[in-house]
Amino acid sequence: MNDESRSHALAAAVIELERHAAAGGWDAPVGIYALVRTADALAENPAVATQLGAEVVAAAEADPEHLTSIEQDGLPESANLEELLAQLAWPETVHGAAIVVERIVVPPEAEQGMPSDPEEAVAYLMDHPDRQDVRVAAGVLRSGESWCVLRSRANDSDDAVAGAPDAVPGLVHALAATFS
Repeated sequence: MNDESRSHALAAAVIELERHAAAGGWDAPVGIYALVRTADALAENPAVATQLGAEVVAAAEADPEHLTSIEQDGLPESANLEELLAQLAWPETVHGAAIVVERIVVPPEAEQGMPSDPEEAVAYLMDHPDRQDVRVAAGVLRSGESWCVLRSRANDSDDAVAGAPDAVPGLVHALAATFS
């Protein structure tokens, strides 16, 4: 398949993951997902069709690049997101990876007064009047395509979600590194 078809399938999977997270509300833990081609999973194990449902099976028949997300449980302990991602590696049967994470964003000028102590910095950010809470969903494919979506708590609706291949380049790079 071509890059455009893979990119479209990835964007659809990342949007679906973010909407799933949105349905659960805010203040959720980090979610890590393996992305597998649905058609490949069905070919390897036809019984998977009963777990996926007719709608997903039909989508996979219409688009061989259609992706199914598999949430990863039992993630390794880590001090931060970067350390967690650095510990991940995927078998060849996984075509991509995705993450859904919430972050606090402040304007650059707000960082000038931020304390250097990590605990004090978190308190400072939590109480900052210009603070914005955002949910980021990002995905990458083994073949190099990426897609990110962002939703802010202040504009919490599906029609206010923004997306782009490189909206969160650091996160995309860290996810891509899990395939190295």
